[in-house]
Amino acid sequence: MSSATGTTAGSAGAGVRGAGGARRRLVSQETYELVFGTVYTGLMTNLLLAVACLPLVLLLAASDLAETWPLAALVAPLLGPALAAAFAVFGAFSTNGSTAVVRTFAGAWRRHLRRGLAIGALATGAVVVAAVDVVFFWGRTAGAVAIPVLVTLAVGAVLTAVIALAAVPEMPRARLREVLLAAVVLGARRWYLSAGALLVLGLLASVVAARPTVGLGFAAAPLLYAVWGVCRFVLRSPR
Repeated sequence: MSSATGTTAGSAGAGVRGAGGARRRLVSQETYELVFGTVYTGLMTNLLLAVACLPLVLLLAASDLAETWPLAALVAPLLGPALAAAFAVFGAFSTNGSTAVVRTFAGAWRRHLRRGLAIGALATGAVVVAAVDVVFFWGRTAGAVAIPVLVTLAVGAVLTAVIALAAVPEMPRARLREVLLAAVVLGARRWYLSAGALLVLGLLASVVAARPTVGLGFAAAPLLYAVWGVCRFVLRSPR
């Protein structure tokens, strides 16, 4: 009787240990590394973006944009190389799981500085011109026609710039004109994907405007990762 009881207890203990082992195996070392690598990549990318765009971040946080918009327009092109570097980080992480965020970001920022600044300056110029024209036409009869066109052009310029910045790390040897042409043509051809990227960008802008700390500290990387993913689909060669 005691032998049977011992056998039963041993079997139960083995079953518990087996169940515990199965539970332990539900979260493997690879899963832990993936989770922590993803969190680290996102948070560090947010920090590097803020550092790379520090003058603009300080202006947005410490001043009224309605009064300091000329200064904001002056430093806004810094977003160009910063976004290109962030997209390079996303590409490295997506391709081989690389978490060398600082090295990847710094190297991409340095390599793509000239083209990133140029794209950022073009987009900023288009938005400033459109905004000034909107103010001019506001309340005038012609504004009913001109303002929607100007707003559409400004939005199109921003979206084209983002697609071009996503293309810069993918096309390191392409000239700026080729990158911009690809962004315009493919962005217009795959307008439904471009519209999705625009919605995510709008969400990010609204979060940053309402809660800058949350937007820049937590939301920027995941939302920009989604934008980058959409832009990669936009830039795929048609079959």
